Amino acid sequence: MDAVSITDDQRLYVIGDIHGRSDLLDEVIQEIGQDLVDNAPDNAIVVTLGDYVDRGPDSRGVLDRLARNPFPIPYVALKGNHEELFELFLEDPGAGSQWRHLGGLETLHSYGVPVGPLMRGKGFEEASDMLRARVPPEHLAFLSSLRTFITSGQYFLCHAGVRPGVPLDRQESRDLLWIRGEFLTSSRNFGRIVVHGHTPVEQPQVLANRINIDTGAFATGCLTCIVLERGSHRFLTARKRLRDGPLRVDAPRGE
Repeated sequence: MDAVSITDDQRLYVIGDIHGRSDLLDEVIQEIGQDLVDNAPDNAIVVTLGDYVDRGPDSRGVLDRLARNPFPIPYVALKGNHEELFELFLEDPGAGSQWRHLGGLETLHSYGVPVGPLMRGKGFEEASDMLRARVPPEHLAFLSSLRTFITSGQYFLCHAGVRPGVPLDRQESRDLLWIRGEFLTSSRNFGRIVVHGHTPVEQPQVLANRINIDTGAFATGCLTCIVLERGSHRFLTARKRLRDGPLRVDAPRGE
């Protein structure tokens, strides 16, 4: 399991699920830049919690930005379950039968891959080949660099959550990327406060054992960044609705 620790004297800017909303990402980048000017820290780092692709209209644009670190300070990117689906489709076209229902069509569209056949459950191999040819090497390198979790002082950062009862250093990537029920309903102390996304909420949830900052950017037009520093927290928020609404194709709730 690939991990990294951040010293607890650093300010953390942690960004929730972006899901193809490059417009909101641009706003958050500006917000962070301004905050660094207005409230200059000694040390600071940006962490994104995964789910950069799918559902929203510009997955390619999001990866374009993140692959070159658009922030004025160091940046660490975590992996979400949708990045796992993206990579799986490149290796196994049959995975498209699931991915197409979970926002994959929007990602393919952003790379100029025709999605008509996939909407009818056909053409997965052709689409995978075309996607592989159109994804820039920088995007593939970025995806392969993604980490599964980060620790910083009292915080444990991951995409989805952790399995209760399992030590944080023994968590499996499947849970870090996909878990919901057992984690979300648990009131136990996980050893650190878990900062996560994956499950959309109307507004950030700050609980004793976890903080959820996935505010459903692809549909709500609200992308949340939490600023963690010296045991305190505050929020930076980007808000913008798509003019024509988000592109959606058979996206089941809850994945």
